[in-house]
Amino acid sequence: MFSVKNLMMSAACVAAAGAMIMPEAADAGVVVKSSGPSASQFPVGKKVDDNGRITLKSGDKVTVLSNGSTRVISGPGTHRVSARGSSRRAAFRTLTQQRSASRARVGASRGDTVMSMTSPNLWWVDVSKSGTMCVSDLSAVRMWRPGMEGASTYVFASGNSTDHIHVSFPDGQMTTAWDAARMPLTEGASYTITGPGDGEAQEMTFATIASPPETPEALAEVLIEKGCNAQLELLAETLM
Repeated sequence: MFSVKNLMMSAACVAAAGAMIMPEAADAGVVVKSSGPSASQFPVGKKVDDNGRITLKSGDKVTVLSNGSTRVISGPGTHRVSARGSSRRAAFRTLTQQRSASRARVGASRGDTVMSMTSPNLWWVDVSKSGTMCVSDLSAVRMWRPGMEGASTYVFASGNSTDHIHVSFPDGQMTTAWDAARMPLTEGASYTITGPGDGEAQEMTFATIASPPETPEALAEVLIEKGCNAQLELLAETLM
C-alpha cells in the first residue's frame, strides 16, 4: 500500500506534468480597423493572438493593435500579427497621461516648425470631431483645437435645453479648460458644437472611463465598447 507521503508525491508529480503540457494563455491583440473582402472575419474589436498569423485576400487591409504598437496588415497571403521589436509603449504613456494643459507641450510652434494637427493627449476633447468622446472626469475636461494661430471661439449648445457656452482659445494656445461651473457635462447627453466662420456644426456626446486600462490593447477595447471612435483612431495612429 502507498503511504500518505507517497500519495502526496504522486499527486505533485501529476500536477507538475500537467503544468508542463498546459499551454500558456496567449497575449491578444485587437483589430481597430478593417476593410476588404475579409472585413467580416476581422470586425473592429476582434481579438487576435499576438504570436499568431492571419490569412488575407487581395484587397484586404486589417489594422491591429498588438504588443504595444499598431500594424497595418494587407493581403493577399498569411501574415504575422505582431512585428518584433516595435513596441510603442512609451508613446502610449505620453498619450494617455493625465496632465494639465498648462504644463504640457502640445507639439506645435510657430516659425519654421509645422504645427501638429493631431492631439498629443487622448483625453483632450478635439472640438473638430463628432461622435462620442471618452473622458476620465466630466468635471475636469480640457478642449483641444487643431491649430494655434489666432484667437477662436466655439459655441457648445446642449441638445436637451437652450443652454449654451462659449469656449474660447486665445492666440497661440491649442487647449482651454471647460467651464464646468457654467455648464456641467452629462454623460450620454447630446451637444452641438459650432466653430468660428461658416463651419459645419458637430454633434458630440460624452462617456466616462473612470479607471482607464493601463495597456494599449485593453484601452482600445474600452474605447470600442464606448463608441469613442475618434480617440480609437488617435490611439492607433499614435502607436503606428
